[in-house]
Amino acid sequence: MNATARRPRIKAWIPITVALLAVAGIGLATTTYVSIEDAEASASAGSFDPVTYADERFDSEIVPQIEDDAVELATLLADLEAGADEADFGYAPGAGSSYSFPVSFTATAGAQNGSILPVTVEGVPAETTVQVQVGPAINGTALRDVTGTVAFNDFTNQLEFQEVATEFNNRVRDGMLADVGAISEGQTITVTGAFTRVNPALVSVVPVAIEVG
Repeated sequence: MNATARRPRIKAWIPITVALLAVAGIGLATTTYVSIEDAEASASAGSFDPVTYADERFDSEIVPQIEDDAVELATLLADLEAGADEADFGYAPGAGSSYSFPVSFTATAGAQNGSILPVTVEGVPAETTVQVQVGPAINGTALRDVTGTVAFNDFTNQLEFQEVATEFNNRVRDGMLADVGAISEGQTITVTGAFTRVNPALVSVVPVAIEVG
């Protein structure tokens, strides 16, 4: 009697078990298994490397264009003060952004203050402060923006765009500036570089070339 009562229950579970096994079989058939090594390679394949980007462009494209397009600083400032269109001399990364300009000048060095070397440039009004960023801290995006060849739309996001600016600044700090060394107050220097005109009364130049003496 008891055995007969239990038999229908056993049979009732059979279709459910078969269905579960079928679903599991479908899942196994449609699942792709990837090794840890392959997953890591796939994740890194699309990542942006600012060092590689700078390796390919900074010395071969960015620096030569700045040197070729550089305008005498005193002349540029006079033209801008007279109402010249900033777009005739420099580039901005987007609407509403400040323009960056390639410049060159010969100056007398002041006393270095941290990463800033104040300089006196003949022909520049006394009320305009001119300084050269000599590191170790180098700030801003002037080197990235000044040529007009590095566009935001070339990158996935704002972080990548900023990383390029940082890496360009690092190239100056670790390369050219390391070779030049300390600059003493009173020395004559010739500078080629770029600055972003955020405040007309301040010219803060990131150099790509400095000649001392």
